[in-house]
This record gives sequence, structure tokens and C-alpha cells, in this order.
Amino acid sequence: MTSTDTPDTTAATDTTGTTDAPASPDHATARTVTDVFQPRNVLLIGMLGIGLAAAGHWTGLLWGFLGALCAGLIPAGYIEWERGRGTWGDRHVVDRTKRAPIFFVILGSIGTGSVVMVLGHAPTGILVAMLALWAMTVILLAVNTVWKISVDAAVASSAVALLAAVHSPWWLLGYVMTVAVCWSRVALGYHTVMQTVAGASLGAATAGAFLLV
Repeated sequence: MTSTDTPDTTAATDTTGTTDAPASPDHATARTVTDVFQPRNVLLIGMLGIGLAAAGHWTGLLWGFLGALCAGLIPAGYIEWERGRGTWGDRHVVDRTKRAPIFFVILGSIGTGSVVMVLGHAPTGILVAMLALWAMTVILLAVNTVWKISVDAAVASSAVALLAAVHSPWWLLGYVMTVAVCWSRVALGYHTVMQTVAGASLGAATAGAFLLV
């Protein structure tokens, strides 16, 4: 799963659309947090960790990489491909109404990866995590049709929650990162507090999938 809710800009803008210069230190910090903890990066680290914990040995890293590939890297590649075709002007697809194709690519990619995991007898934990991300994406797609819920916050939260569920509750300390991501989205003016809280709450709920196992 990749970021779909950030304008690709390097300077602050006011409500009239004019550019302010220079960017404040807080703005620069928020942009760094957003860029470092963008969904594809969080998913790469998170899914590798989930795969390793679920398998209990190094082979879990291979399953984790497959999860990261399907949930984050392939969708990111799709966005770059569409950018090259001129479909979107930036890699974050600012216009909420144009995001549906991205969500469908994510759903198809995660679904395909899940089938491969079933056929390959992947550890239960990584498969459950994939299915939880698939369900989360369905909800993000539905909500996105009417409201700009934060995808970045949802992914940052889900990675922490899933790691805590499959490995150790100590991973909940990772919510410091999630809070930082939420702050950065609000500080940059891309979301309201409620939009990030909704995204983070949805991400946290993905761990509930493990209650059904």
C-alpha cells in the first residue's frame, strides 16, 4: 500500500493557494517525518518483521518481503507508471476522486499475494496480516469516496498493531511513530486531526483479525 494523500510540494501553501517562503522548521520536520514513514517504507519494515516473527526463522523474511511487495511496492510502482503516462501530476495523487484505481490495484495485489501464501503454506501470522490489510483497504476505499481519511496514518498504525499481535505487545511502543505520522499530516495541512485519528483507529483495528484465528 502506498501513500495516496499527500500533495507533492516542498513549500507551505495558504488557503488561497499561494506559496509561502521559506518553510518553517516545523514544516520541514513534518515533511521529513512524512517522507521517511510513508506507507511503502513502513510496510517494508513491518511486513519483514511480521514474516520473521510468524515463521520463527529467517525464511519468514521471504514471506514478509512478498507481503511488502504486494501491499506497498507494487502499488507504488503502479503510481509511478501512471505518472509517466501523465495520468497524475504527482506521486501522491492529491485529488481524492482519482484514487479509486490505486485502491483496486492494492486490493488485487494483496489478494494475489495472499493466494500465493496459501498455496505456499506461508506461516499463519503473515497470511492473517495480509488479509487484515486487504480488509483495511476495502474500508479505506469506501470511506475515501466521501471523506479524505488518512492512508498514511492507517498504514503506520496497522503495521504497529500487527507486529504487536504476531510478536510482542512491546511493539505497541511503535505508536510513537504513528503519532508522529499523524502530527506530520496535520502540520502539513493535508488532513484534519479527525482524519488522522480515523485512519489510525482503522489501522489499529486490523490486529483484531488475529482474534479470529
